[in-house]
Amino acid sequence: MARKVTISREVILEAALKILIRDGYAAVNVKTIASEIGCSTQPIVWHFENMEGVRNALSEYAREYAAKKAFLDSQNKVESFEYLGRSYVRMAIKEPNLFKFLYLGESPMGKPYDLKGIARDKKNKEMISKIAEQTGLNEEQVIRFVRNTLIYSHGIATMVATGVFKGTEKEMMQMINDAADAFILKEGIDPKKMPKKEK
Repeated sequence: MARKVTISREVILEAALKILIRDGYAAVNVKTIASEIGCSTQPIVWHFENMEGVRNALSEYAREYAAKKAFLDSQNKVESFEYLGRSYVRMAIKEPNLFKFLYLGESPMGKPYDLKGIARDKKNKEMISKIAEQTGLNEEQVIRFVRNTLIYSHGIATMVATGVFKGTEKEMMQMINDAADAFILKEGIDPKKMPKKEK
C-alpha cells in the first residue's frame, strides 16, 4: 500500500517562495525545499515530478503572491494604478530576489507583461476606461500615462533591486509620484482633477 502524502502542495510552494525571497532563485531546489519544510524529497517529487514542475508552479505562485500585495480595491483607479507602482518599488526594496525573479527574467514563465499589450489586457481595459472617466482624458492619453509611469517605476525598481540606486522608500515614492504627475499633466489633465497622493 502506498504511503499517504502528508505534505501539501501549498506547504511546498510556500517553502519554495520563502527560499526564493530570502536566498534567491538559484537557491531553490528539491533538497533546499525539503530542508526548509523538514521532510524528505519524496513529497516534492510526488507533487511536482521534477524540478521543472516545481519551477513552473513556483512562478505562478510567486505572481499570485505579488499580485495580492499590489492590489488596492479603490473606486479611484488613478490611485489604484499608482498604488500598484509603489508596491512594485516596495517589492524591489524589501524583496529584491522576488522582484528579480518576476520582472528581470529569472522566472521560467518569461516576461511578465508586454508594454504594447497594456491596452489589450482585460483587467487593464477596465482600469484605463475608469481612469479616462475620472480624469477627462481619452483612452489613448491614459494608455500613454500608464505606459510611461510603468516604465519609470520599473526603472527605479530595477536599479533598487540590483543595488545600483539606494535611497529611502519615501524618496523613491516621491520620485514616482512626481513622475506620474508630470506624465498625466503632459497628457492635458485639468490640475483640479489630479488625485491626492500617498505621503
